[in-house]
Order: sequence, then C-alpha cells, then structure tokens
Amino acid sequence: MTDEARALERRCDYIDTVRGLYRRERNAGFVACLLGVLMLVWARFVTGVPALVLWAGLAVIAVGWALFAYSIFKRLAWVRANPMDAEN
Repeated sequence: MTDEARALERRCDYIDTVRGLYRRERNAGFVACLLGVLMLVWARFVTGVPALVLWAGLAVIAVGWALFAYSIFKRLAWVRANPMDAEN
C-alpha cells in the first residue's frame, strides 16, 4: 500500500468519525422538528384542537433546532481539539 493510499484511508476514517459524532442528538433534533410540524398541521386543520397545541408544536420545533445547533457546535469543538494530522 502506498503512502498516498494510507493517507487517503486515514482521511476517510477521520471524516467518518466526524460524521458519526453526536448523531443521536442530530436525529433527535430531526424527529423533534417532524413532530412539531405534525403538531402544527394537526392544530391548524383539525377542528376542536386546543390552541395550545399550536404553540407546543412551535416549541418542539425550536427544541429540535436547538439540538441541531448543539450537535454542530460540539462537532466543531471536537474537530478543533482533534485536527487531522496529514503528516502521519
């Protein structure tokens, strides 16, 4: 195996590691956003649903976006603390 192939393999492993960080939080944020949108649709188009469901749906969407932002900033902090060493 050449040095170039080893470097490419290490780079791919590093990228896979970064992509896997905080996956649970990202997925939870995605699910929260979906549930929030479903709550909004339910509150707008079904008669007899309390108005509180609309506001709860907006709050759930906000929590989902907060989870997305949390995972992005935590991954950024990890990448800054563990830069890819291209020399080794």
